[in-house]
Amino acid sequence: MFKYLWMVTQDLFLTVTLTTWMHAMLSRLYGRKGRMIHGIALGAGVLASVALAIVKYNTNLIISSHWNHYIYAVILIAAVLFLLLTLICGRKENKRLNVGGALLCAAGTVLSATLIFYTLPGVLLYPFSFNTMGNGYLSSYYMERLAGWLLALVLLLIYSRLLYACALTIKPYGVLPVLMNAGLLSFSVYCFGRFFVPWVNRAKWLGWPVKYTDAAYGWIGDWMMFTANHAMLFQWIIAGLAAVLALLFFRQGTKITETYDNSAQLRKLKARNRRYRRIAVGTLVCVLLCVGIMTIVKTQDTKVVELSAPETYTVADGKILIPLESVNDGHLHRFEYRTDKNIDVRWIVVKKPNSASYGVGLDACEVCGNAGYFERSGQVICKRCDVVMNINTIGFKGGCNPIPLAYEVSNGNLIFDLNDIIAGEKEFR
Repeated sequence: MFKYLWMVTQDLFLTVTLTTWMHAMLSRLYGRKGRMIHGIALGAGVLASVALAIVKYNTNLIISSHWNHYIYAVILIAAVLFLLLTLICGRKENKRLNVGGALLCAAGTVLSATLIFYTLPGVLLYPFSFNTMGNGYLSSYYMERLAGWLLALVLLLIYSRLLYACALTIKPYGVLPVLMNAGLLSFSVYCFGRFFVPWVNRAKWLGWPVKYTDAAYGWIGDWMMFTANHAMLFQWIIAGLAAVLALLFFRQGTKITETYDNSAQLRKLKARNRRYRRIAVGTLVCVLLCVGIMTIVKTQDTKVVELSAPETYTVADGKILIPLESVNDGHLHRFEYRTDKNIDVRWIVVKKPNSASYGVGLDACEVCGNAGYFERSGQVICKRCDVVMNINTIGFKGGCNPIPLAYEVSNGNLIFDLNDIIAGEKEFR
């Protein structure tokens, strides 16, 4: 669940912020016409993304690393035009869609549609790549991942609506283009670095007389590496600008600058300001949630889990003996044996709930290899695919279950044949 929560948020946060700002700006500049033109562009971007996702899912015709080269070029051209036209004819609200305004709308629509086309297809394909361990679309594995995917989309939708309300109403109008263009300039810098990646990759195909290393391209190679290693920096810039907009809008809601003739008008103005403050707080909370998801949740989800240390046991007459009292607490216990070939064979033991039997198997499975299992909140989890094991099925063959390992119970001990342990060498090479 958490994996797709942070992945979708990270993929779409920047696009949602920039397109929302542009929608608000064009609405304020040109009223219903600007809003309608940009709305059509948003719809076109979504439809094109759905079409591309379908093509990518059913064919191998689309290679993203090559395709993105052209997308970055369109984004850069549209962004530069939008920035220049904003300085020329987008500094004041005039509600007149003149030639300059039409060009500004055109640049904004192309830019927004391209941003959506760049980020949305991958997000749409996530539900078709969930690892359900063969349990199908109606399994808890699938629903858990789908819940994270949907939760991120709902959060971003709410964030977009609140941010739009801030941007549409904030005064003076000049605050909006300044913050939006700062964010757009930041993203253009990122795209400029990413634009050269396919270009450099194709250099040797074109027979250019340069060594195929980033260093051979001077500042271009350095900039490519910077944008690759600091991609999240541009997310933080956009998030910071959105937070500034929310704070300025909150401040606007703390003052009444309009004149009023009676107490009824004053109450109306106070109610409006309370609504402004609620919108501003909601926007700021959404920004903080998105940042928290892209930092704290992502860090917790992607951190490397350390397997617990192997426990002790006794070896006698070709048998391994583990006292039952040491594994009767319902927790996961890990054991390890080093063979003559210096291969460490691991296996796990966990007492099944409400049962006298034990879940026993090698610390490996046929699907995820020897990544191993760990315990989290009383559940046994596969380290590689993060699938929760049904403890009652540990010891059964198939799926992501630990590979079964024969054992017997006698004289208060779990007893394993040493030859069975050694036979598991092939899973840990």
